Amino acid sequence: MAVQNSLTKQEAKKPTFSSYITSEGVKRKINEMVGGKDGQRFITSIISAVSTNNALAACDQGTILSAAMLGESLKLSPSPQLGQYYMVPYDQKEKRDKQGNIVQHAKKVAQFQLGYKGYIQLAEKSGQYKKLNVVSIKEGELVKFDPLNEEIEVNLIEDEEEREEAKTIGYYAMFEYLNGFRKAIYWSKKKMEKHADRYSKAFNLSVYEKINTGVIPAKDLWKYSSFWYKDFDGMAHKTMLRQLISKWGIMSIEMQTAFEKDMTVIDEDGNAEYVDNIEYEADSDYIEMTETEDIQEAAMTEHEESDDAQMTILPNEAEDEVFSEDDFFNTEV
Repeated sequence: MAVQNSLTKQEAKKPTFSSYITSEGVKRKINEMVGGKDGQRFITSIISAVSTNNALAACDQGTILSAAMLGESLKLSPSPQLGQYYMVPYDQKEKRDKQGNIVQHAKKVAQFQLGYKGYIQLAEKSGQYKKLNVVSIKEGELVKFDPLNEEIEVNLIEDEEEREEAKTIGYYAMFEYLNGFRKAIYWSKKKMEKHADRYSKAFNLSVYEKINTGVIPAKDLWKYSSFWYKDFDGMAHKTMLRQLISKWGIMSIEMQTAFEKDMTVIDEDGNAEYVDNIEYEADSDYIEMTETEDIQEAAMTEHEESDDAQMTILPNEAEDEVFSEDDFFNTEV
């Protein structure tokens, strides 16, 4: 308790993150875990990521370092532009024991979040996947999806701009191993909406419908900055990959670690605590998002995958090569 009180009193006087991470004690810890050869590269990359995000810089420095160390252990880049993982600011509430005594003061911490490209990167590193794809299906494109044989038949909209503006009706994801084993899933958008409504505290289906129908005015949209509201298809792509890989994919040790530690705050001892990404409060009309969400979404908004992004992993090919949907659906697997 004394240590916690001391840290709280000193919070306003804490050194900059640059000073913290280059201090002898922290540098020694980094060199022990990362290695002297890569230590300076790691330090430079983390300072760069933190310096561009004031909200992240205000977080508990130990949680920033722990999240970054996890990312480094997974061989993922902290660069927001690459979108492999994010260190997201989160306002952690104080905790009290049954007697009402404070056991943990409220503070701002950094949460580890695996990004869309992180899934792709980790799958490629496993050396097992020949292809890994996820794509939105637009209105008028789906002819049929056979769940028994896991085969999809579509007529893609050829005009790129027209397709981008078209209404999304579902999502398709698939992978193929090097040995030829293949798995594919298709979810309708309605199924995805129900999934998000059930499992994400950040999302409320009635609010989403009110946003889409204009009941919630444009001037109030800033209150609903969750990715499920701002980029539903992007969040759906990530969900499809999680469903596909966690249930049927080969998961390397690194992939398992990433899944287990995703959406957690990690303390200096390596203990991971899952925290709700975004909180909301209900009022009589609709749900208003708290300030926590605005801080978190600002860290990631500009770097999410586009609506129709999908990647195919092939042996010895660059991880960032993107194949068009026409190539994907016309390729025999």
